[in-house]
Amino acid sequence: MRKAGIAAEVVVNFVLPWVCYRIALQSMGETGALIFSAAPPMTWSLLVIVWFKRLDAVSLIVVAGILLSLSAMTFGGSPRLLLLRESLVTGLVGLALLVSMLFPKPLMYYLAESTTAKHSPEEAAQFSLLWKRPGFVLTMYVTSWVWGTALISEAALRCVLAWTMPVDQFLLVSPLISYSVYFALIGWTFWFVRRMKAAAKRRTVNV
Repeated sequence: MRKAGIAAEVVVNFVLPWVCYRIALQSMGETGALIFSAAPPMTWSLLVIVWFKRLDAVSLIVVAGILLSLSAMTFGGSPRLLLLRESLVTGLVGLALLVSMLFPKPLMYYLAESTTAKHSPEEAAQFSLLWKRPGFVLTMYVTSWVWGTALISEAALRCVLAWTMPVDQFLLVSPLISYSVYFALIGWTFWFVRRMKAAAKRRTVNV
């Protein structure tokens, strides 16, 4: 089932947008074809949220990005704005993560708290106590900085490509960039958290 889910993700987010664009280009024009190409990933994301009752972060970014770019089109924006889609949202999320570092608790803390509450009510009750640990505080700030910087960089790269690449090529390359960045960030986060936990255990043993 997991392999089937990954295959479906690839088809919906990589293949179908490009196919829809190519099919609709002649009859609907560039703007209409771009809107039509947004249908598969948006439909998939809505199904994940509604059918599986899972607020998947990637799905929310896809939906919000498409809605934002479509809204821009209603006010006379360039059709190229439709290519930005999730980048408009991921860039803002990255900025929010960086700005939140100026506050007593960064945004990453609240995201981790929300995730913990969904998986284990018992752990959620103890989560706030972790803020008293310097290692945990450092982890929240470092992950906020890394994720924020990476998301802004990813959004900037896709913005440049959206204005310089042929549309059909961008529709194939853009999801590849996004998923590469997301998987890299998730992998780095697991590695960094394990490293910080190991360091905390060593300090406890030495004490």
